[in-house]
Amino acid sequence: MAPPQPHPSKAPSSAGSRSKRSPAVPLSPAADLATGSNAPNTGQLSLEQSIGRKVRNLRQRLQLTASEVAAEAGLSTGMLSKIENGGTSASLATLQALARALNVPITSFFADFEERRDCSFVKAGQGVLIERRGTKSGHRYELLGHSISGDIVVEPYLITLSEDAAPYALFQHEGVEFLYMLTGKVVYRHADKLYSMAPGDALFFDAGAPHGPEELVERPMTYLSIIIYPRS
Repeated sequence: MAPPQPHPSKAPSSAGSRSKRSPAVPLSPAADLATGSNAPNTGQLSLEQSIGRKVRNLRQRLQLTASEVAAEAGLSTGMLSKIENGGTSASLATLQALARALNVPITSFFADFEERRDCSFVKAGQGVLIERRGTKSGHRYELLGHSISGDIVVEPYLITLSEDAAPYALFQHEGVEFLYMLTGKVVYRHADKLYSMAPGDALFFDAGAPHGPEELVERPMTYLSIIIYPRS
């Protein structure tokens, strides 16, 4: 037997159901799907834009005005402005003249466009063990990645302090350092201040001041240490 059909007067109204639903929210364009970082977005530059940015950076590094470089290269200021803004495709002869004006090889204009973006992947437990101050006192440093180009060096370490580790609060080096506590507890010194750290706590500081674990409260302990300093 067929199931009873609902009375027409009691049938739900599809129009009414639609009117009560929230309007569909359009997906954000890809440009809006950015991270929370304040770092400027590099995007995907065209060759003209990449060359233009390089020309501008070189000119500004030499503290030269656009009119000075244009005159030296035999160009109008308007043409140089178009090149720097990526609005025109400069001929090889023009790029050669700019290279002479800026005292750089012509190949330098293409370096940023062809630059390989670094990426470092390390499987769990396969970081490079690093010998540095503190390792003789039960401090184990495992390098988790490396940067091979750019103006800064980034060294991410997984640091393990074993049961027989001893405090050491006299580390001092260039750059800045970020710590993130994973396991255990420690009282960490930076200059004349002490910070009690437990899992989930973070510390970011100028590494030029003396710093290090002052009191090992709960061992063994592990924490991430990310050191950033200028490439010499």
